[in-house]
Amino acid sequence: MIVGIGVDIVDVERFERAVTRTPRLVERLFTPAERQNSMRSLAARFAAKEAFIKAMGGSGESSWQDMEVVSAPSRAPRLTLSGRAANLAASHGVTNLQLSLAHDGGSAIAFVVAEGGAQ
Repeated sequence: MIVGIGVDIVDVERFERAVTRTPRLVERLFTPAERQNSMRSLAARFAAKEAFIKAMGGSGESSWQDMEVVSAPSRAPRLTLSGRAANLAASHGVTNLQLSLAHDGGSAIAFVVAEGGAQ
């Protein structure tokens, strides 16, 4: 059963300007492993975190560090949760997250489907 859906799109150039103006933004938004990615990939990861928040109907005061985009062995992106983000998902009955990322031109987009058991 679908518990929630969320989508977000990021203008990569605008995102890069924000990071250039505020260098600590990368440390605040991304885990150490995520920081190894290109700016385009970071923009997509930011979109994924925003899409998750939208799927949950709000952040529940989750930290950006509580959400991490990782690559599954198949190289498909996965959104892993910890701390308050994991608690938020559990409070909504979420048992699985589906994540799709895409880049085109100067944009990065993420789509999250939060799934849970029948209620």
